[in-house]
Amino acid sequence: MSAHLLVAEDDRKHAEILRRCLESAGYRTTITHDGRTALDQARRLRPDLVVLDVMMPELDGLDVCAALRRESGVPVLMLTARTSEDDLLAGLDRGADDYLTKPYRPRELVARVRALLRRADPMVPDVFRVGPIAVDVPRREVRVGEAVVDCTPDEFAILATLVRHPERVFTRANLLEQTNGYGRDSTERAIDTHVSNLRRKIEPNPRRPAYLVTVYGVGYKLIDASR
Repeated sequence: MSAHLLVAEDDRKHAEILRRCLESAGYRTTITHDGRTALDQARRLRPDLVVLDVMMPELDGLDVCAALRRESGVPVLMLTARTSEDDLLAGLDRGADDYLTKPYRPRELVARVRALLRRADPMVPDVFRVGPIAVDVPRREVRVGEAVVDCTPDEFAILATLVRHPERVFTRANLLEQTNGYGRDSTERAIDTHVSNLRRKIEPNPRRPAYLVTVYGVGYKLIDASR
């Protein structure tokens, strides 16, 4: 199962960008918008990693980090617009494992998250497999057997979501959320096109899919037909 991240960011637009960025990288994400809720959610949900903005209402990120560190060893990544050495050291002194200063690149955020998760649990996988299909998330590479398959960003996002949860059924709306579909002239039917294209690339017989199968009236799932 993919890692569960708790993200505390009071800027709702920025929080949505973070959610999309992290979920497209394959992480389950819970968003909160103030420090007190973040602390409550961390205690209740026990996430694998917490991303904390420093400046938040109710409790600031530094206080949340200090409270979490007294209670658990959950990895904490701080986000801050403050760039002075004293401000950055304050986060580390409160127990943060790493920090990023704003603005930052989404790929750098994902890389920091992945590094912290690997440090906390070296068994967190980078490559997910179902039958002959292997999806290498960090490299954004898909293989079927020994053959490398070229996928568009949306195709990769869909396949990466399915391969992390074999046998789980995803609706078209679920899968559309993993792509860049929302916010553009796109509908859930666009997922059918992406799935059709994926089948041509990963299935022995795209007309009779053995792996990426349709669950009629619901959506799609990925199964291991070799079992």
